[in-house]
Amino acid sequence: MAQTTITDEDIADLVRRVATANAALMRGDIDGYRALTKHAPDYTLMAPFGGTPTRGFDTSSERLAALARFFRTGETEVELVQAYASGAMVVLVIIERQRAEVGGLPAQDWSLRVTLVWRRDGADWELVHRHADPIVRSISVERAAAIARG
Repeated sequence: MAQTTITDEDIADLVRRVATANAALMRGDIDGYRALTKHAPDYTLMAPFGGTPTRGFDTSSERLAALARFFRTGETEVELVQAYASGAMVVLVIIERQRAEVGGLPAQDWSLRVTLVWRRDGADWELVHRHADPIVRSISVERAAAIARG
């Protein structure tokens, strides 16, 4: 198998794609999000709300409709913290700075610290893993301990 070279421009294009897809998702535009984000068959998600990691991306009409209702009227910007590339994979460490109505709650800051793992699939990219948490601002060790306790 030939070594895949990932350029700085490839990474910049991927960051722009992530930003555009995330903006669509935060508006509840699941079709726009899915047009830009191909989930790998072995995709894993560690959601910002905690709990057990999920495997796969449910593309049932019921699940997609629920996602479209879950996110509303959002605005977002993506800040690249770091990018790593090796072989056919790219890891993006980003901060999603966003404000949106999420889960039926009034609009508020929903910024997240996010790690994305992308794998090249031919000429395209597929999302292999997403890990997000809402602790963008520093918190005390006591507050972190309380969160860890549940």
